[in-house]
Amino acid sequence: MSTSMDPAASPVPVNPATSVTRKPAPRGPGARTVAVTSGKGGVGKTFVTANLAAALAARGERVLVLDADLGLANLDVVLNLHPKLTLHDVFTEKATLEQAILPAPGGFHVLLAGSGMVEYSRLTPEVRDKLLDIVEAVRPRFDWILLDTGAGISDVVLFAVSMATQVLVVATPEPTSLTDAYATIKVLATQQDRREVGLVVNQTNRVGEGRLICGQLQQVLQRFVGPKPGQTFKLELMGEVKMDVAVRQAVLKRQLVLEHFPGSDAAQCIKALAAKLLEK
Repeated sequence: MSTSMDPAASPVPVNPATSVTRKPAPRGPGARTVAVTSGKGGVGKTFVTANLAAALAARGERVLVLDADLGLANLDVVLNLHPKLTLHDVFTEKATLEQAILPAPGGFHVLLAGSGMVEYSRLTPEVRDKLLDIVEAVRPRFDWILLDTGAGISDVVLFAVSMATQVLVVATPEPTSLTDAYATIKVLATQQDRREVGLVVNQTNRVGEGRLICGQLQQVLQRFVGPKPGQTFKLELMGEVKMDVAVRQAVLKRQLVLEHFPGSDAAQCIKALAAKLLEK
């Protein structure tokens, strides 16, 4: 990534009515809430989220993955689940929250959005309040809540991220992915006043590639975003997942790489990511 110019110099429109600029949720009692997001689709965000949940569960943690990609949810596809009840049923009061929380392969639980929930793809006050209520309701029951957000910087995505105390941005080494990851991180730093964001580089080709990419992104962020006086901004490399044929095999079979290919390079990388999260 070039450091000579800001690759995301265009201003990002802000809709004050949707509160996407709200500061991140404070760390309180109950589950640690982590938003897993990305600048663009197709970078393996949901794959990382699901396998990270399994890695945390394997360490004895109580984990809930909340599918916050309300417009184009695909967590159910990745996990090969066919839910009868989803967030839509909770939102419309056709089912209780307890009924919609399902066990998933890998020893964790999920709250699925279902696909094609177009009516929830825009952040209305109703959607905002319902999401907040759900997260607050499940916090006491779990150690971790992983919010699998949509890609990009829509109102719904930014609001979902704002509910989390920690953020993981997933990117690949491709230039378009890095540019979009930078744009996302820039918005989180400027609109949500985040001082620290975690980076997960997926599909790396060689040892150290993730660290190199993180350093490049940090350099651009320091130059063009810049912290306020007396503040610092930290982009921390939380993990990198090696390019691995086991991942493709697992995805095609709708299986967790952590369960079905536990000795693979990708599985070991996810386990390392979970260990680093637990240390923070």
